[in-house]
Amino acid sequence: MLASPGGQVLAGGTDVYPALGERLPQRPLVDISALSELRGISTNETHIRIGGLTTWAEIIRHSMPRCFDALKAAAREVGSVQIQNRGTVAGNLCNASPAADGIPPLLALDSEVELASVSGTRCMRLADFIVGNRKTKLLPGEVLSAVLVPRSLENAASAFLKLGARRYLVISISMVAAVVRIDSSRRISDARVAVGSCSAKAQRLSSLERDLRGVPAQSGLGGVVQPGHLAPLSPIDDVRATAEYRLDASLTLVRRTLESCVEAR
Repeated sequence: MLASPGGQVLAGGTDVYPALGERLPQRPLVDISALSELRGISTNETHIRIGGLTTWAEIIRHSMPRCFDALKAAAREVGSVQIQNRGTVAGNLCNASPAADGIPPLLALDSEVELASVSGTRCMRLADFIVGNRKTKLLPGEVLSAVLVPRSLENAASAFLKLGARRYLVISISMVAAVVRIDSSRRISDARVAVGSCSAKAQRLSSLERDLRGVPAQSGLGGVVQPGHLAPLSPIDDVRATAEYRLDASLTLVRRTLESCVEAR
């Protein structure tokens, strides 16, 4: 049904219907919300699998390793409780908004997406799947069936911070997710930092991640972060903030997020 010209997936509908406004759908909608095979969270030897139809409320409720603390915090920021009860992980990723709350934490976890169709299943890194503002590599006839998170960072600390014009029900000005692994000598052995709402798609700060390795995991860690580390970002001026403010705010958020990871340890 999806392979027919213009078929569109309908899951939670929390992005589809607001985009339509008062218009009727102009192409076939394929409601997959009752496919229990695409829902739920499971674990195998190498990965934690999050079904594409898993809702944000289910993410919040499910017991998960501490590296998912950032994702849980982001899940609490996805709209209202009603939206969290209906909106799905796959929908958030496939909609590919630069301000999608779920993307930075999943980027920081080195997640992959599983894409299924009548032709079979393929996997790719989330960082490669999202290519721009509301643009992905999803092919006609495919559904995002699952998100796969490697278990290598299972015991790492993580944190998520979001800045908006108000506390709740807000599109972010900037948001940051970080995952930090600390070794037995209290030094950072691995770090992942992703920033959303400051580019056409959320970005990992690879130079900062390199510079954090080997640094003592202690108060003041945020001082390692310098403006140059934010070079991959390309913020814009819009009704929520200027590009200059976004960059300045992001610098502060990155520092605070890393400090939170150290405190969480």
